[in-house]
Amino acid sequence: MTPYRRLIVLLAGVYGVAGVGLAAAAAHAVPDASLATAASFLMIGAAALAGCAALAAAGGRRWSFADIGAGLIALGTLLFSGAIAARVLLDTVLFPMAAPTGGTMLMIGWAALGLAAFERTRSPA
Repeated sequence: MTPYRRLIVLLAGVYGVAGVGLAAAAAHAVPDASLATAASFLMIGAAALAGCAALAAAGGRRWSFADIGAGLIALGTLLFSGAIAARVLLDTVLFPMAAPTGGTMLMIGWAALGLAAFERTRSPA
């Protein structure tokens, strides 16, 4: 597995943990629907990143559209969920338009992942 794909798997784990933590906070400590949304996106992003890394590795290629999708999904999830969590928990704004920028990156990342369906896999040697 490439170092990039290892990073993507690590981020999947971190996003999963953060998603469960935010879900618990939204349910018990800070009941806010926005926080629950951020938690959901983190958990969905975690599963997507793990899937992207697995798909890219299974293809046997040095790079894949799944790798590109993973990077965009990772950054988009961080911006989208981070902006919401910062607003709810810290009463601060990461930067103007952070959540919409993250959401746009997520959509482009999902589209890039879809392009991986058209890649040829390398046959085992």
